[in-house]
Amino acid sequence: MGIRILIPFVAIVLFLLEPEFALFSPIDWNRETIYLVPRFLILYLIFIAIYYNRKRAVTYGLFFGLLYDVFYIDIIGLYTVLYPLVCFIAGWSVKYIHQHLSITTILSVVLVALMELVLYYFFFFINFTNMPFTNFLTNRLLPSIIANLLYLLMLGWAFKYLIDARVLQKLRELS
Repeated sequence: MGIRILIPFVAIVLFLLEPEFALFSPIDWNRETIYLVPRFLILYLIFIAIYYNRKRAVTYGLFFGLLYDVFYIDIIGLYTVLYPLVCFIAGWSVKYIHQHLSITTILSVVLVALMELVLYYFFFFINFTNMPFTNFLTNRLLPSIIANLLYLLMLGWAFKYLIDARVLQKLRELS
């Protein structure tokens, strides 16, 4: 029963930790302002979609996307759509990729990068940001991807271990 509750509990903790880590950003480095955007929760949800259950990940994505919209941005629906969509794509891709941790890590980073691009273009088209794409790429996207990759390299194995433990628990309950 403990692992069953632990998976959503970790999602809640990551949801609450993202804004705390966002306080470390922006960073002035070499006369440039670098923005690091933590995407801990969606990375975790991608792992759930790949290693556990796509439907569950999409449901969590819908729930946490709505919470993200309500608490952190002024546009309701943006993350409510993007989080489940990213989870769906991650779960769908399992049919075509090997589920090795390194492949999953690369896929997760690519999906987060694509999500960041969609967010950038959305905010650019509604004039919420006027940052040129080259600045976005060098000062926000690449540093954020590197930071999230480091985060995933440190905790991706723990996510996989937790999810595998839940899968084994579920199999024991069925037999």
